[in-house]
Amino acid sequence: MKKGMLLEVGTEEIPSLFIPKALDAMKEILKNEMDAQRVDYGEIKAVGTPRRLALFAELEQRQRPLEKERLGPPKNVAFDTQGRPTKAALGFAQREGVRVDDLEIVHTGKGEYLCVRKQEAGRQTREILSEVLPRLIASIPFPKSMRWSDLELRFARPIHWILALFDAEVVPFTMENLTSASFTRGHRFLHPDLIEVKGFKDYLEGLRQASVVVDPEERRELIRRRVREAAQKVGGRPLEDEDLLEEITYLVEYPVAICGRFDNGYLDLPKEVLITAMQQHQRYFPVVDGQGRLLPYFVAVSNIMARDMEVVREGNERVLRARLADAQFFFQEDQKVPLEQRVQELKGVIFQAKLGTSYEKVIRIRELALRLAEELAPEDKEVVARGAYLCKADLVTEMVGEFPHLQGVMGREYALRSGEDPAVAQVIFEHYLPRFAGDALPSTKAGDMVSIADKLDTIIGCFGVGLIPTGASDPFALRRQALGIIHIILDKGYTISLQKMITMALESLMS
Repeated sequence: MKKGMLLEVGTEEIPSLFIPKALDAMKEILKNEMDAQRVDYGEIKAVGTPRRLALFAELEQRQRPLEKERLGPPKNVAFDTQGRPTKAALGFAQREGVRVDDLEIVHTGKGEYLCVRKQEAGRQTREILSEVLPRLIASIPFPKSMRWSDLELRFARPIHWILALFDAEVVPFTMENLTSASFTRGHRFLHPDLIEVKGFKDYLEGLRQASVVVDPEERRELIRRRVREAAQKVGGRPLEDEDLLEEITYLVEYPVAICGRFDNGYLDLPKEVLITAMQQHQRYFPVVDGQGRLLPYFVAVSNIMARDMEVVREGNERVLRARLADAQFFFQEDQKVPLEQRVQELKGVIFQAKLGTSYEKVIRIRELALRLAEELAPEDKEVVARGAYLCKADLVTEMVGEFPHLQGVMGREYALRSGEDPAVAQVIFEHYLPRFAGDALPSTKAGDMVSIADKLDTIIGCFGVGLIPTGASDPFALRRQALGIIHIILDKGYTISLQKMITMALESLMS
């Protein structure tokens, strides 16, 4: 009959991006260990928060018995012509501690041999876990790990306690100065006391009472619901982003949603600036109305229910106000210089040491995009030429310097405000597409040409100077850029020789 095992590693706050992969790895490591130890298992579940990684599993109480087979002497040596056992058979039986009658004859590739089969009883699972769990903890992979105090142990963050139970009793082991026990701890500020644990259900409920929602799925849905409720109170709905929701899920143990406000005047900024400031910089959810228009509100998620949540709300508003004030200043200052004049500033921006400046890259992109347009979109050559020339100009603006995610977005905005053709402005934005798997593709042929040219120039140039991606490193995202080119060509049905495209890119680089 299977019994419950519970392991919890209590730590300092682990970076949110580390946690999901660590939880998946814990399950796999335990499965591999139990398979190797011949321990049958049922459900395995990993849960966690920034301060704890926990693993629950249903395990059999003992290993499966192990049957061992040992070969003895050949049959014709073990028995005489009358079938009586010889000294060889008697000696083999004696060495193995069995009777001659217990010996078997097996067929092998070398003929018939005497054989003895023995059953080795399985060990207690608790005993095995005392050896396995320290290995499991030490094997959890993290992008970066650290040492602390004078210990040799490495982990994502310092470990403060280890909870280890099997069938409601402690699994005893030590890891340097840490000893397994039967207690956990609640929320760092709301319930820092020790909590005695007997099993997984007891663990979940005990932590819930101690202001910790340890199951990330439960915590994610709780955040989603509370954020929606907070936005509804001001007549809106949150602009939901699953990546942001995932990150916040692993930033908090006890989510509390707070709705804050900012000055209406900031709504004059491009909406992408506001959204980026709230989502990327502050981890806030923007609030929109029924038509998707931004409202002067946001929802923040705190990790604590303070005595005075008004103070928390004002603190979040103050931080966002400073961020938006900077953005407003950058936006106003950037518009004092027409986008076309920014292109010359790219001469002072190094794209890559061996591939020259961003200005030189722009000239190559324009030349390559025009040659592609001659083949695939001759009617758009004028828009292609202008869009390619301006496509990187926003890299030297204050706004993109502060909000790098807005490159292309601000280029489009500043182009429109500089009086450029809207088609050219759209090319500036679209030449970055697709930015990630599943992203939109350029909507215009001119956007296609400049996007392909930019990506192809980067790929050919990087390979030419030896910057070839490896299994562990692809700093210029060459794989993603190659896939982007393929998706554009296939989606739009363009017909062009790959070899010809590569030749064009090489000629641009060598000119």
